[in-house]
Amino acid sequence: MTDVVTYEVSDAVAWMTINRPEARNALSKAVRDGLWEGFRRFADDDSAAVLVLTGAGEKAFCAGGDLKEMSDTALTIPPKDFLPYLQRSVKTDKPVIAAVNGVAFAGGFLLAQMVDLVIAADHAKFGITEAKVGRGSPWAAPLPWLIPPRVAMEILVTGEPITAQRGYELGLVNKVVPLAELREAAETMAKGIAANAPLSVRAAKSMVYLSAEHHWTEALDAADKLYEPVYLSEDAQEGPRSFKEKRPPVWQGR
Repeated sequence: MTDVVTYEVSDAVAWMTINRPEARNALSKAVRDGLWEGFRRFADDDSAAVLVLTGAGEKAFCAGGDLKEMSDTALTIPPKDFLPYLQRSVKTDKPVIAAVNGVAFAGGFLLAQMVDLVIAADHAKFGITEAKVGRGSPWAAPLPWLIPPRVAMEILVTGEPITAQRGYELGLVNKVVPLAELREAAETMAKGIAANAPLSVRAAKSMVYLSAEHHWTEALDAADKLYEPVYLSEDAQEGPRSFKEKRPPVWQGR
């Protein structure tokens, strides 16, 4: 990894940190390259069951694109590989949690939107500020699936941020905690997920997203096919067996 994006694994939980606090963790090319490398590494990392993405410092998770760099390069339409999209470009069925330690604006909102779960510090704010600087946010197309469409409309056309508490009320954020408790809260959630049967966890994540792409009955049929290998796995027998024998399960992931 690089100095501006770090990656480490502890107890099956990978931690990826945008480490550019002096620039509010803005998305310079070096940061974007580091995110690509980190997400790909996590997808291929058998030692990591869950990833936590966060930012360094206490002010910003990620304040969005590096506007100075954009000006210097006269960026027009961002290329497809400008940032990794977890459901499109770097596909992984392992869960990703965002531990939002401050503002998540523009590209920072993008990062918080594309992960699977969000825990936010109580002072964090979320905003799609592109309308204020003449840029675009096509990446926000899935937002009306996550929150009510009229709220998504307000966020997009006003460019005004919402608080972490408002994000929680809307369902954009799973949990709000004091900043001092953010890492512990993210670690607790991540380790709880990592302790579960891996095939069940991965199928669950996949099912949530396939339900957004299919109608009701199609989603049910697709979910049946998705979970069939889970039911037929060794872990599906290990779960009831460990309960019967009054011991912790030993998951094999097969």
